[in-house]
Amino acid sequence: MSILIIAPHADDETLGMGGSIARFVREGQKVTVAIMTGPGDEPHPIWPHSTWDAIRAEAAEAMRALGVTDLLFENLPAVTLSETPVHAVNKIVSGLIARVNPQELYLPFYHDLHRDHGIVAYASLVHARAYLEPGRSIRLIAMYETPTETHLFPAQLAPGFAPSMWIDVSDTLEAKLAAWNCYASQHQQGPTPRSMEALRAQATVRGAEIGVAAAEAFMVLRSIL
Repeated sequence: MSILIIAPHADDETLGMGGSIARFVREGQKVTVAIMTGPGDEPHPIWPHSTWDAIRAEAAEAMRALGVTDLLFENLPAVTLSETPVHAVNKIVSGLIARVNPQELYLPFYHDLHRDHGIVAYASLVHARAYLEPGRSIRLIAMYETPTETHLFPAQLAPGFAPSMWIDVSDTLEAKLAAWNCYASQHQQGPTPRSMEALRAQATVRGAEIGVAAAEAFMVLRSIL
């Protein structure tokens, strides 16, 4: 089984489904994690190039904690995807999916507060249409929830995240938390959705929904049997 996890930014994959990624690896699945953004080809308007050197090193360390050996970095300009031509984003995303040729595809939630998330999800769905050759091998498409993004976009303005699939991560939650610990530059002080306590609490709540110790939740967009 080839599984592709697409993350708009380094850390989204761990926050959203780090426990599931570790479980897939332990089950012997072929797991590829792709970080879609970086400084871009031009000087970034907000951060120096050294910012990505640091966070990409953290991402590599986090993937080691999860057991992932296939980590890819694309270079779409972070935070400015809304100003990037749609065809340019689609080309990068479609090229990635074509190279990996996954049977399962995991995406950020389309209505996350961060616009980069929705743009990456849209580009992925454009390529993954099941009636076209490029998308025919993809049997499952699901969106994960990302703390500080998924539940901060007002539900009055767009459909909220409504889980339709849960993955038991009771045995891999600690691996997820260890991976998140690697992202030191992305930690926030105080009681925030990204704290270790909040991540553990969220996993506990999702687990309680299906009667296990810990789980991660997803919205299924496609399931072909």
